[in-house]
Amino acid sequence: MGDVLEVPEKSIEEAAEVPDPEPDSGPDPEPESGPAPRPRRRGRTTLLIAVAAVLGVVAGTCTGFLVQANRAPDALPSLSQATLAQAKGPAPEPLSAAQDREVKVDGDLRKLLLKRPSGARDADYTIGQDGWLDLAGYAEMYDKPAGAFGDLVADEFRRAAVVNWREGSSLFVEIRLVQYRQQDQLVVADDASSAYSYAEDKPHTDSWPIPGTGDGMAYVHNSPDRKAGYTDVYNADAHAWRGDIEMEIWVSSGSPVSQKKIMDLAKRQMERL
Repeated sequence: MGDVLEVPEKSIEEAAEVPDPEPDSGPDPEPESGPAPRPRRRGRTTLLIAVAAVLGVVAGTCTGFLVQANRAPDALPSLSQATLAQAKGPAPEPLSAAQDREVKVDGDLRKLLLKRPSGARDADYTIGQDGWLDLAGYAEMYDKPAGAFGDLVADEFRRAAVVNWREGSSLFVEIRLVQYRQQDQLVVADDASSAYSYAEDKPHTDSWPIPGTGDGMAYVHNSPDRKAGYTDVYNADAHAWRGDIEMEIWVSSGSPVSQKKIMDLAKRQMERL
């Protein structure tokens, strides 16, 4: 007997997958070539689910709004505070002009100026017109009127009242009440502070606080002011403010001005405000 060719056995799975060979009818046909299968699109289902969820939220919100709009409003809870008893009797009398500061400062500002003391005479010069200083007239009181005019406009200058007189042979007193509108800014306190600084910068100056004015100050300048063609002049001044009004007092004399003089004028003028 000849040699026997051993053929390995196929597994059951391989046998099931391979069909029985057909009778040999020639060479095996070539497999048909065609387009490869298109890959499946992904994400469309997820997108549809997200859109449906958004539409569901919108629909739910609209439905809830319509339901709430058609409901009758709930009654508010009652206040916890008990009903207050109404006061009986006549209403209190309004403040008089002397007690109501707003009435005082909005009226004739000249009436708040100190009165000329007995024995005093008219000064040798006239200030303002009928006791009033307009914007241009008040700016002329400064060393640089043009710049002061612009500053006063920016500071909302309203009006100024002035009085002056002469005592004895060489003592002159001038008092100004300057009022500002203060609608956009508070300037009176700043202006008074500038006046304090200016007075304190002068050499040989003594100063004292004015009682009852907060930060009001009175100054006596012990060195005479020497100007060509004039005799020596000694000066004193006082500055304070209240509300929208700034007070200025200027005293000049041929001899040194006493503390008592400038303090007395300052206290009595502020009491009228």
